[in-house]
Amino acid sequence: MLKKFIPTILLGCVISTNYAQTLQEKQTSASNIAMTINNLGMIGNAFKGSYYTGSPSCQFPAKSGVEHLFQGGLWVGGKNSNGEISVTTGAFESSAGYSAGSPNFEMTAPVGATLGERSSLFNSPLYNPNAISHQDFYADFTDRNLVVPGTSKPVTQTATGTTIPHKPLGLDVHFESYNWNFVFANFFVILNYEITNNSTQDIDSVYFATWADGVIRNVNRTAPGGTAFFNKGGNGYVDSLYLGYEFDAAGDVGFTESFFALKYLGASDVDGTNKDPRFSPNFKVHYNTWEFGSVGLYAAPQSDLERYVKMTDGLNYRSDWNTIQTQISQPSNRSTLITAGPFKKIRSGEKVTVSFAVICAKKVDDGLPNTANTVAQKANLLKNTSWAQTAYNGEDVNANGILDEGEDVDENGKITRFVLPSPPNIPPTKVIARDNAIDIYWTKFAEESVDPISRKKDFEGYKIYKSKLGYDVQSTIDVASNLELVATYDKPGDKIGYDNGFEPITLAKPVTFGEDTTTKYYYKYTLNNIQNGWQYVVAVTAFDQGDEVNNLDILESAPLANVYHVFAGKPANGNIKSTDPFVYPNPYYAGASWEGPSTRAEDKKLMFANLPKRARVRIFSLAGDLIDSFEHNQSYKGEDAGWYSTYSSVSNTVFSGGEHAWDLLSANSQIIARGLYLYSVEDLDNNKVFQGKFAVIK
Repeated sequence: MLKKFIPTILLGCVISTNYAQTLQEKQTSASNIAMTINNLGMIGNAFKGSYYTGSPSCQFPAKSGVEHLFQGGLWVGGKNSNGEISVTTGAFESSAGYSAGSPNFEMTAPVGATLGERSSLFNSPLYNPNAISHQDFYADFTDRNLVVPGTSKPVTQTATGTTIPHKPLGLDVHFESYNWNFVFANFFVILNYEITNNSTQDIDSVYFATWADGVIRNVNRTAPGGTAFFNKGGNGYVDSLYLGYEFDAAGDVGFTESFFALKYLGASDVDGTNKDPRFSPNFKVHYNTWEFGSVGLYAAPQSDLERYVKMTDGLNYRSDWNTIQTQISQPSNRSTLITAGPFKKIRSGEKVTVSFAVICAKKVDDGLPNTANTVAQKANLLKNTSWAQTAYNGEDVNANGILDEGEDVDENGKITRFVLPSPPNIPPTKVIARDNAIDIYWTKFAEESVDPISRKKDFEGYKIYKSKLGYDVQSTIDVASNLELVATYDKPGDKIGYDNGFEPITLAKPVTFGEDTTTKYYYKYTLNNIQNGWQYVVAVTAFDQGDEVNNLDILESAPLANVYHVFAGKPANGNIKSTDPFVYPNPYYAGASWEGPSTRAEDKKLMFANLPKRARVRIFSLAGDLIDSFEHNQSYKGEDAGWYSTYSSVSNTVFSGGEHAWDLLSANSQIIARGLYLYSVEDLDNNKVFQGKFAVIK
């Protein structure tokens, strides 16, 4: 049976269906998880729509090509005053993913509703003092509508093979997601739901869950689609951590060495009580998993009653749980459901808050196959899970739901959640590419940072990183693991780090750049012996002194939050006669080593160098036919070549000013044949023209 159907219609991040309701999608980008989230509280994009326009579903590491999720969302189940069971599913397994009015996608939003975004980072254009994390998304939706807003299309659900009208619980949901760029916290995304009962009835025996259809595959090697893509996942559950996870058991093993996990973090009942199974009698967290198209124990629930049973009776409470754990670690098409409850009663007008987390982690290779599913293989996952729980606990360090002595850091008299220890601020940085060199400048901004836990200015020093040459042409791309530390400078005399001081990198006089005369750069570090035309990622971080009193290690700002994709090369040519433009590599061989594993025709590149500040470049056949042309200026960032959107990041790319990439496609996007080609470079400031030639060998 085909598990998923992947449509070929290309849609943007704001997707308008045939109906009036608008779906708005955005992708997390502060953390190292690049996950699609929409304004109906769903996660993942089902490998359609925005996926086909370049947006990941849930990639970890970001831009690696390793996907982890088809789609997921919130579930709520309960009983009305007559004892009738109703379950609202925000997302459910569907071969085509979400579409407005499809059965079991029962959350809706008003026409024109959007997904808001804000940031706690001072240097972000989305900075908001109310932000919780480095990137918050937020939205409001409801299960109270019987038709898709603005249409006559009914909201429906399935009931044992038939489609019936949706049965609302009467819920309004305010949804927020949080993710951070900290090195110690850039591997999880928190999903926080504030749920209000706005029906006229009380809801009894309420359970909240998050459901996800995980799939861990490397899409740089295997394109999404077909049963064989989706039926390779192994699953498991860690009862003590309320953590359900999935891994690639038999698909792209060796190129997908990571976990996708869902975790229950905690909840606040209507009276403010912290709902933790360790402190709340009869409150439990249930784990369930089922196989697409299966029957029996691993069959998908087909009605509200069956869905409620899944929510209230976890596999982890069965007597044969040990056998089940062995079975579910084998390859198959499975979903994961993590449920917490019961909340005994939510009266009309009352609200509760419940939090889950999406967590990713690199697998530790212990020499055993993935299906062995050992504790050693999960070491990073367990560590990452601990940090996600730490973020949720915030001031409630011991998770007992009580503000104990010394825990009220912000002195507001109540538990503040989603608080993490903080490294110094990211140093504002300016990067300049030169011929075989890269200059890195940065400010003193990080040195004024105040830690939110210790309340001290605890800045200690800086670190400079550079990526390995050719990291971006591997089958699995992971920027973070390819960054190499090239230099460290820290305060002298405090017996922390090298005590080598900042004199070697301090400029004699602060510098400014361009029209920005307010940002002063005090430090400079130069990377020499850089290969022109190749991509290097560079970053500057700041680290603190640690805090023995609060048992905190030295913390460092996130390299990935301050990376620049740099291409050293020739500067803009000021005199086209004294230094002629040229092309490299020349001759060009098909599949040049710097192009990576992509087979897309758009991902080829040939570099034109020694170009004037403003130029028009034309490419001709030997017969004189115009093949293609483009304009160059010294602020070029690779925006017209597909390679840079696939393997780089145009938003923070740095070129030398005199180089420009061409994708070896004609103006009509046709692949050019092998042979000899002519080109001309016209300086648009003085109309001087240079002519040259290059060869393409295939």
